[in-house]
Amino acid sequence: MRVAIVTESFPPDINGVAHCTLQTADHLHRRGHHPLVIAPAGPPGGPPPATAGGPPESQGELDRSHPYPVIRIPSLPLPGYPQVRVALPSRKLAAAITSHHSDVVHLASPFVLGARGMTAALRLRIPAVAVYQTDLGSYARTYLGAGENAAWRRIRAVHTAADRTLAPSTASARDLEEHGVPRIRLWPRGVDTERFHPSRRDPELRRSLAPGGELIVGYIGRLAPEKNVELLAPLSRLPGVQVVVVGDGPSEPALRAAMPRARFLGRRTGNDLARVFASLDVFAHTGPQETFCQTVQEAQASGVPVVAPAAGGPLDLVDHGRTGLLVPPGDETEVTDAVALLSADAKLRAALGHAGREAVEGRTWEAIGDQLIDHYTEVLAARTAVAA
Repeated sequence: MRVAIVTESFPPDINGVAHCTLQTADHLHRRGHHPLVIAPAGPPGGPPPATAGGPPESQGELDRSHPYPVIRIPSLPLPGYPQVRVALPSRKLAAAITSHHSDVVHLASPFVLGARGMTAALRLRIPAVAVYQTDLGSYARTYLGAGENAAWRRIRAVHTAADRTLAPSTASARDLEEHGVPRIRLWPRGVDTERFHPSRRDPELRRSLAPGGELIVGYIGRLAPEKNVELLAPLSRLPGVQVVVVGDGPSEPALRAAMPRARFLGRRTGNDLARVFASLDVFAHTGPQETFCQTVQEAQASGVPVVAPAAGGPLDLVDHGRTGLLVPPGDETEVTDAVALLSADAKLRAALGHAGREAVEGRTWEAIGDQLIDHYTEVLAARTAVAA
């Protein structure tokens, strides 16, 4: 099967869309399929991509750092959040899909580049599967104070045109249904249960982060307004608690000022990230706008008890009182109280961590990737039946 994956983000970006797209393309390649990734280019001054032979209008900039082609479309930074880049209009997208002879177009969190991918799929009469991953309506409200309805009109237009929309959680599926999006199916996310594992717990790292033996409470993710990381500020002032923050983003200066005792470790990836996860005593997620929340799964795979808001994706991932604790969104007192409960009860921490690990052991990227291939197959079969 030849699959063109049009994504708003791809590594070296570090976010849920980029990570899921990478795992999808890697899995398709391992299964003997032929993925093509089309993504925004990085900022000028980065390593130049190797250029494929042939005219640029048909090939674009070809990144050869993966075992499948990755076409990079020129982009600009998002105002106010330069880590996020938005692809510019380009004929390279449709030309790349045509040259690839794609059977299916996969739209990863479509909004700008993905909308153009949907237009190309319609013009070329190729079935499209749209993967909903980002609550852009809430982002518009958070960053602009307006535009939520306009964002949902764009989301609805793109997803309605797709043959199938895949939602990562029951909460996001419900949001899509309430906004008039048809043909929705659930497709969750996988987790690398070998990399994220309790055995990665590192006593030396723990001593360096909490030399007094404090309870280590960690947040791992982007540092942005919608993540509400400032809810951890009261925790950071408690004796016997060490808050550790991993990630970067536009909110970092304000968070450093609000939590001077917290340890900020910057971006961590790969086995280094897994070592940090497993070395926590509690993982606290604070953002209420997650359509899935991959870091909750990674914490659970690491055997770490989770505190998360009772909203969005965590509602599917956390069985309150068994695999973690859910708290009302945006309530710093409830977050503090939940951590205090876990701080006082080592047996409860161990029980929640063990149950969380058990809950995710079957959610490998291999299993989730095979589910995605089944979705492609069903969409292709439906198109063939209609054509017949």
